[in-house]
Amino acid sequence: MKVCLACGNKFSSPGWQCPACGVVPEKIGGYYSFAPELAKSNEFFSEELFKPLAELEQGHFWFETRNRIIIWGLQKYFPAAKTFMEIGCGTGFVVSAVSRTLPHLKISASEIFAHGLEFAERRCPGISLFQMDARAIPFDSAFDVIGAFDVIEHIEDDDLVLRNIWRAVKPGGGVLLTVPQHRFLWSAQDERAFHKRRYSSSELCRKLRQAGFTVLHITSFVSLLFPFMLISRLRKGKQAHKTYVEEVTIPPVLNRLFSAASAWEEKLTTRGFSLPFGGSLFVVASKPE
Repeated sequence: MKVCLACGNKFSSPGWQCPACGVVPEKIGGYYSFAPELAKSNEFFSEELFKPLAELEQGHFWFETRNRIIIWGLQKYFPAAKTFMEIGCGTGFVVSAVSRTLPHLKISASEIFAHGLEFAERRCPGISLFQMDARAIPFDSAFDVIGAFDVIEHIEDDDLVLRNIWRAVKPGGGVLLTVPQHRFLWSAQDERAFHKRRYSSSELCRKLRQAGFTVLHITSFVSLLFPFMLISRLRKGKQAHKTYVEEVTIPPVLNRLFSAASAWEEKLTTRGFSLPFGGSLFVVASKPE
């Protein structure tokens, strides 16, 4: 079901005109916009990061590892899923991988910056794209699975986001999330990435349960490289001048080394092991029937 954000009416007609109040969401850049006031400027991210991120992601060990873990979670826990929506799709790196690997899925994706949708469309033409604030999702029981990958840490009221996701997921469906882990790893890099927090596994599980979800699986990832991450944080004074993209850019030799280490870690993750520490958390949760 669709939800009119103007009057709260739920409807299932093909278009977006609300049959109750007649409101039609405006379009920005050819995309339906459900939060036009935030489409070009907001506190959650920087529009300037889309282009350098789009150039960085392909082949980068962290982004590639995250994609493989997400796809594994989708296939293992929601094998019958037919519809998938990603919230905060950024440059479309995740949805393009999901679309290639699981072509049977009907995919939708949202981004708060209208400009970001242009990158996503180039990577994954043909999917449904729209501009949206994750705190006001215009759907009710509409998707089998919703994903938000390194998104909710950018939003102060993450509890509201999780409640919106719960409403938008069909009963029996679920959510996949990735978030940065461990508060003691907080650094200037988090501030440059527009993070509001880093999570512990217990905190994330508690928030999901409060929203109504049942946690099925949670694990850290980038665990084998945790010592490198810790050293990097201890050297934070020397990194102060770097931008976020510069900090996550690494030499090709290190990228190959880290990719090999991540491959061993993935074997543990995909066999059901829950790793206790690492730079990020991956969680799968379901909405009861």
